[in-house]
Amino acid sequence: MTVKAVATQPFPDQKPGTSGLRKKVPVFRQPTYVENFVQAIFDCLPDRAGTTLVVGGDGRFLNREVVQTTLKIAAANGFARILVGRGGLLSTPAASCVIRQYGAIGGVVLSASHNPGGPEGDFGIKFNGRNGGPAPEPVTEAIFARTKAITEYRIVEADDIDLDALGDVTLAGATVTVIDPVADYAALMETLVDFPAIAALFRSGFRMRFDAMSAVTGPYAVEILERRLGAPAGTVVNAEPLPDFGGHHPDPNPVHAHDLMAEMTGPDAPDFGAASDGDGDRNMIVAPHLFVTPSDSLAILAAHAHLAPGYRDGLSGIARSMPTSRAADRVAASLGIPAFETPTGWKFFGNLLDAGRITLCGEESAGTGSNHVREKDGLWAVLLWLNLLAATAKPADRVVRDHWATYGRDYYARHDYEEVESAAAEGLMTALREKLAGLPGQSFGGLTVETADDFAYTDPVDGSVTARQGVRILFREDARVVFRLSGTGTVGATLRVYLERFSKDRLDAPTAEMLAPVVAAAEAIAGIAQHTGRTEPSVVT
Repeated sequence: MTVKAVATQPFPDQKPGTSGLRKKVPVFRQPTYVENFVQAIFDCLPDRAGTTLVVGGDGRFLNREVVQTTLKIAAANGFARILVGRGGLLSTPAASCVIRQYGAIGGVVLSASHNPGGPEGDFGIKFNGRNGGPAPEPVTEAIFARTKAITEYRIVEADDIDLDALGDVTLAGATVTVIDPVADYAALMETLVDFPAIAALFRSGFRMRFDAMSAVTGPYAVEILERRLGAPAGTVVNAEPLPDFGGHHPDPNPVHAHDLMAEMTGPDAPDFGAASDGDGDRNMIVAPHLFVTPSDSLAILAAHAHLAPGYRDGLSGIARSMPTSRAADRVAASLGIPAFETPTGWKFFGNLLDAGRITLCGEESAGTGSNHVREKDGLWAVLLWLNLLAATAKPADRVVRDHWATYGRDYYARHDYEEVESAAAEGLMTALREKLAGLPGQSFGGLTVETADDFAYTDPVDGSVTARQGVRILFREDARVVFRLSGTGTVGATLRVYLERFSKDRLDAPTAEMLAPVVAAAEAIAGIAQHTGRTEPSVVT
């Protein structure tokens, strides 16, 4: 085996977004595109020699090929040990778990999360640091700068390794260890939630449906739910990870997980329903005949976390992304602990977690997590829900309604306008920002603006400031609308409009009815149709 230096030319479009570099598969298949970006990551790790690196991905199309390329480049760049999941698989939370457990310098995680896969679908590469979390902005900016100046990459000339055989392989002086992608993660889960209590719940006849959406969580869910906890075989559906996710969109929401929703709203609904996404970091929770919003799920888990062994000593604090509803804030106030509001992007929770300022955190986009890893964790959230159901002996829908009765209800929805022409989306946001100062006191759709701002975040740990994170408009009637552009798409821009209205007394009204005045106000203020040509959103969740 020889190490070869290969001359290359920079690509202008390798700027990492919220969760790494995401592009369409044909972009990544350009000659040297992957090699350039992976080498740029390693060039930004000057202390990499002799360290351990973790590599794995969600199994989508191109995953195996990019894993092999990454292993060869890593071996050529001085890493002593490289841990890779069998089959090239590691869910995103499992990758974080492995990085932390083995003291790795970091990990190359291959995923485009909840975006579609296949030959014309999406692919992604991101770097997670020593704490197991997504690289912070100074690191991603350094990687981007390096991609613009790169002139060569180093790679081992060798045959591909057998990714399906557990054990060690030597690659130009580096030891590549193919590991069971599930084992370390499952062991961690056993320390956090009450496996015996959940197993007893299943023995009692409790019925559950978990939709793995033909994505990476399937093997994890089968091992933990069916083998270790004793759920009946077939509890986990769509359990085999497929390169194109079976042709489906692996985003766990009522639109894309429609089969699960149909079952949970049918005449013989199971007691509990859940789903996860492409790389295993998101979750959807469904009670019989009741979809649980991610914002409510975070709040409910926070209120009940003490029932699980890993959180019996209570929570140090709770954090949510700014667009996430304020339901978790109400729980934090009741518990007498801090509540933090951060920009969207899991990396913003990292400092708070590392500093011990928070224990639980979450985002409205179906991501929930805790201090056990530094990523959101879909299956963990499902297991914590099962723990609280076992401990309270309440049906899932009763848990939700009891929570509303105690804290009130934050009616909530997100309207996504996908693949909007980028200039039009930017124009809308620019116009919004220009009118912010004059909005307070004005009325729209029966709601009166109390405050309006462009959210900026000052990190309470390191003092760093992150500006222009979305426009917030708060109404006197305890309602709110947020506008922001998403950084997770690969075509055009996605405009996201978050709608929220709190009620202490009306707890079972139709969400659309409660939010209708907020929707009207949002259109009147932003002129969405005028700027984008869209009269309705692509997806409502």
